[in-house]
Amino acid sequence: MLIRVPPFLARPPTVAVLRFAGVVSPTPSPVRPALNAATVSGAVERACRLRGLKAIALQVNSPGGSPVQSALIANRVRARARERDVPVFAFVEDVAASGGYWLACAADEIYADRASIVGSIGVISAGFGFNEAIAKLGIDRRVHHRGSRKAMLDPFRAEDPGDVERLNALHGDIHRAFIDHVRNRRGKRLKGDDETLFNGDVWTGERAAELGLIDGLGELRATMRDRFGEEVRLPMIGAARGWLRRRLGMAAWAPPFDAGAAVEGLLAALEERAVWARYGL
Repeated sequence: MLIRVPPFLARPPTVAVLRFAGVVSPTPSPVRPALNAATVSGAVERACRLRGLKAIALQVNSPGGSPVQSALIANRVRARARERDVPVFAFVEDVAASGGYWLACAADEIYADRASIVGSIGVISAGFGFNEAIAKLGIDRRVHHRGSRKAMLDPFRAEDPGDVERLNALHGDIHRAFIDHVRNRRGKRLKGDDETLFNGDVWTGERAAELGLIDGLGELRATMRDRFGEEVRLPMIGAARGWLRRRLGMAAWAPPFDAGAAVEGLLAALEERAVWARYGL
């Protein structure tokens, strides 16, 4: 016998919204919580426990960062979505570049704004060389190690061509893993050749759609309503906060002022700012 549920008792479809914003990093930022596997895993688990779950939506706004953390987050999302047998949608805000695009590729479908910045499928590392500066200051650099590569790329010593060659080899391995991830997730939707798609360039959302890096232009609420109906629920699932933090705010007991930590935090903030500035943001 078929039992019909009265309309007022029917549960509306639910799409859990996960926000992945900021630089992907294994360590916390001085200006915001870290975006890494440890900090988002709880939110992913809570999202996948929702009743009536029909899909997961990712709000991505990240210039990238750690390829390892990007892969760990993407793998966690994919694994839990398979277990719940629900699709994943990604919606790019200002930017999904480098590791940010790696995160977006965890989705079955990717959407962006026309002016969003998408891509940067490449690998980069940067640093400074201080060997001439310490020589002028009369500072003697002393390094003791076992293993010919242990002191590779020491910023206080002249750059060694062998070290650069080794670093390029590491970058090549990571780049291939990134390319494999994009090919696996996007498949035949990709419309450009390898030199166009995987040279580290970035595109607007409109151009990214033409290249098959995203599936179209759109924003979360309108797209999910078109897909699941006007009654769709879109709960935002954030990181859990402890009882004391919920009661007293961000800083429950502030630690004593540490000048060294303050300088380190300022430098980290400037470095993070530089990552965003790479895309004009």
